[in-house]
Amino acid sequence: MSTSADREGGGVAASSRVFVLAFTALRIFTGLVWLSNGLAKLTDKATYDWGFISFNLITRGVARSIAEGASAKTPTAALGDFYQHVVLPHWGIFGAFLTVAELAIGLGLVLGIATRLAAVGGLLLIGPIWVMLLHTNLYLWQYPAEDLFPLLLLAIVPAGRLGGLDGRLSRHFGYRWPF
Repeated sequence: MSTSADREGGGVAASSRVFVLAFTALRIFTGLVWLSNGLAKLTDKATYDWGFISFNLITRGVARSIAEGASAKTPTAALGDFYQHVVLPHWGIFGAFLTVAELAIGLGLVLGIATRLAAVGGLLLIGPIWVMLLHTNLYLWQYPAEDLFPLLLLAIVPAGRLGGLDGRLSRHFGYRWPF
């Protein structure tokens, strides 16, 4: 049974508000994950115990170990070779790039600035690792549920326009802001 508010668009407005809040929460939470892991790489501190919660983050060393393990075991030869012969031998450069990229992705998502670009950047970083580990069946759902699907949604939906700085930039650039 519809109410007069539903017939006048009130239900649609309420649904839209919930949609905006949900995508804003997803954007900020995903951004905090990327930002905290970028900070862990910057500070080289992985383990935290705050009394009420203990957790681990991914430092540069751990990221290198993940890349080494994934590239050594992958049936995707070209990708494994790229990591084995280009990325890992030049880890100093790639580790620094990874740190800066994770910080930029995290800040972009948290602040809602260039949100779609930040999400695509995250997909480009995490996607190859997931592909290399896919055959192991260890991370079949973990990477998609925690990283790939949220980033894919944030790459498609302009979540920063309604709850972030992308909205201001869009208005400033005559709604031609691509993110």
